[in-house]
Amino acid sequence: MTAQTYCDRLLQDAPFLTGPGRLSEQQADRIILQLNRYYPQILSNEEAEKFRNPRVALRVRLCDLLGHLQRSGEQHCQEFYRALFMHAQPLHACLPSRHALEDSESTELAWAAAGHEFSDRGPVAFLACLGLAAGLALLLYCNPPDSKVLPGTRRILAFSPIILDRHVSRFLLAFLTDDLGGL
Repeated sequence: MTAQTYCDRLLQDAPFLTGPGRLSEQQADRIILQLNRYYPQILSNEEAEKFRNPRVALRVRLCDLLGHLQRSGEQHCQEFYRALFMHAQPLHACLPSRHALEDSESTELAWAAAGHEFSDRGPVAFLACLGLAAGLALLLYCNPPDSKVLPGTRRILAFSPIILDRHVSRFLLAFLTDDLGGL
């Protein structure tokens, strides 16, 4: 999946940002001033005055500003998002592009988690299963077939792979294949 650029995000977020009641006059002015005054200077003084002109409707000025930033390039769009975050954080959190990014990340994480059946259980689970398999194999190896101490051990262990997890059963079946013929 390709990463979404700031210009793409701005294109996606423009209708949301220019909607009625989204950005206040003061928030828009602070964002424009930040883009004008802070390094790197994104807007020249003339552009900042144009986008802050109170005689033009706020929606029109915002549409012009967003279009100008998209034409200016990736760094300018990125600086706009930084200014939006600083001066209108609640609005920044509600942006459609942010929700699309979060959804794609959660989908990727769910897909990745589904692909790792055993490894996501951690090293303790692996060591526990390995210890169990080694212990049972040692019990089989040390218990001679004619022993009177544990006569049913081989029979119980022969059916244990049905009960145990399939990862452990692979180990047990490897050790029990020779002894299953005697049952």
